[in-house]
Amino acid sequence: MIAVIGAGALALLVAVGLLGWAVGHGTAKTTTIALAGASTPSTQVDPAIAGGAHDFVQFACGQCHGDRGRGGVSPDVPALTQVGKSLTTAQLKSIIDHGLGQSANPKKPYMPVWGAVVSRRQVSDLVSYIRAGLPEVPGAVPIEVPSGQGPAVAGAALYQRYGCVNCHGPNGLGGVPNPQSPDKTIPSLSGPDFREEFNTDAKILEMIRSGSVIGRAPIVSMPHWGGIIPAQDYKALLAFLKTLKT
Repeated sequence: MIAVIGAGALALLVAVGLLGWAVGHGTAKTTTIALAGASTPSTQVDPAIAGGAHDFVQFACGQCHGDRGRGGVSPDVPALTQVGKSLTTAQLKSIIDHGLGQSANPKKPYMPVWGAVVSRRQVSDLVSYIRAGLPEVPGAVPIEVPSGQGPAVAGAALYQRYGCVNCHGPNGLGGVPNPQSPDKTIPSLSGPDFREEFNTDAKILEMIRSGSVIGRAPIVSMPHWGGIIPAQDYKALLAFLKTLKT
């Protein structure tokens, strides 16, 4: 009886051991899969720097100064990674507010006058971001421009990517105040007034290229996009504008 019980116990131990090995062996090969919607740890970013990074995208700074201010778009536009080290906070704020460049030469890019559009908080955050070296901030990326969906669709995305929406409003409806200008507002890009003044493709394209620098701050100015926007983007923007209300 003792021998039988011993044998049974031994068999049980062996079985348990084999089961444990099998479970352990299987577990070693198990891959953990994150469930949809599960939260993942995020890196904390200084709120001012994060705000500046998102403002940098919203106001299309990268379209002239390059991705995260690293330049390379135009020889006439400096890399902010270098400028941020050489200019003071006051100087950077002044440039954002009052613009910079050759306002009388439409063939050269011109930094627009942002004073009446960008808030004090946004200017402060932009300066914090620049002086921090323009670090990568999750989510602060330009809108993607769809391909293969027609020029009007691409143009709608470019309208946001180049920051046109900040001044001309969603769907080109305008409404952004420009109190010191003759019209007291930034013109809309839709409606009969726009269509009457810009009644040809050539006139619209020329305005995009040469801008409308009509004075100094606090008058908001449209930048010179000549030398910045590639030819295919001009065509896409034009196609988008033709979809707006007439």
